[in-house]
Amino acid sequence: MASFHFDLVSPEKLLFSGDVEQVDVPGSEGDFGVLAGHAPFITTVRPGIVTIFGEGGALKVVVNGGFAEVNPQGLTVLADMAVPLDDFDRSVLASQITDAQEDVVDAKEDWQRDKLAHKLEQLKALQAALGH
Repeated sequence: MASFHFDLVSPEKLLFSGDVEQVDVPGSEGDFGVLAGHAPFITTVRPGIVTIFGEGGALKVVVNGGFAEVNPQGLTVLADMAVPLDDFDRSVLASQITDAQEDVVDAKEDWQRDKLAHKLEQLKALQAALGH
């Protein structure tokens, strides 16, 4: 199978950079897979799991939003948050959801409540994508 270059970048670090055979991404309009020679496009990424297929098997990475760009050079995912699935702590996510729920209730201004409610929706979507 033909390979292409893939970069997965989070605000903290470059999580992955190398040649791969396929990458599956949770796009905002639905999951999509990228193979070598894919048509160029740009989309937003929803909370979920990016699966990277290379010579060493599949690597799963939890992401919480961001952008993906397919171009002639390959695929780049700029994730708001990216953590290897094996390193992801689901109890921390549950705690963040509880805190966000309390923050929504405590918000005094409508704009604050809306912003916090959006954050809560993203956290719950990530929890759902992880199967909880």
